Amino acid sequence: MTAIPQITDSHCHLDFPDFEGQLDDIVARAAEAGVTRMVTICTRPANLSQVQAIAEAHAPVFFAAGTHPMSVAKEPMVTVEDLIAVARHPRCVGIGETGLDYHYTSESAEAQQASLRIHIEAARATGLPLIIHARDADDDMARILTEEHKASPYACVMHCFSSSAMLAKTALDLGFYLSMSGIAAFPKSQELRDIFAAAPIDRILVETDAPYLAPPPHRGKRNEPAYVAHTARRGAETMGLSYSAFAAHTQANFDRLFSKAAQFEVPA
Repeated sequence: MTAIPQITDSHCHLDFPDFEGQLDDIVARAAEAGVTRMVTICTRPANLSQVQAIAEAHAPVFFAAGTHPMSVAKEPMVTVEDLIAVARHPRCVGIGETGLDYHYTSESAEAQQASLRIHIEAARATGLPLIIHARDADDDMARILTEEHKASPYACVMHCFSSSAMLAKTALDLGFYLSMSGIAAFPKSQELRDIFAAAPIDRILVETDAPYLAPPPHRGKRNEPAYVAHTARRGAETMGLSYSAFAAHTQANFDRLFSKAAQFEVPA
């Protein structure tokens, strides 16, 4: 019997109420689909203890910590020291998600930019990858990422990438990664698939952003980590690869970027 290719959901939100009381089943279904690792993302400092507890309780789950740009105006401004302290946790493998969102929260643009730069500094200090959320802010995002990278390099993934070809090129030119979500599998997303098809295969990750953005055939329903396999199958078609080859590339890419997760050893 042929083994199911292994794959990683590089971005989900398992602390959200959508999954309450169901995490054992969620993780089990993910394993059945070949999803052997998940990174659950803390979007508000107030939720950190819950997110950490989920990662501690489930062997395939790691976490990242930051303040989502849409929450910046409602939360105390996180500090570099705060993020460095969280990053010491053995299962904390990334900084963020952070970034810019001018679609819903443009009024807090200045605070979002300040928060983004704090997260970048923490990514530098810890060596963990920065996890970026970008919506309707391509020019400022490209400018800040470039300015900061020129000042001192850092690693980064553009999570749930659905922005312009310009921002994709900027990110790739800086050595960053693009993460493919269920959006890339939607029928009307050919322009986005073209951006991914033009990207180097060694810079592509896959994710769910669960509970959001479920790919076909689950579109419109709650997303969960198992469904990243559907997005990855569409990604394989986009890149002209077999599913097993595409999965292997994304696994290697994840291991390279999220090296702390790749090197994690379960305590004896």
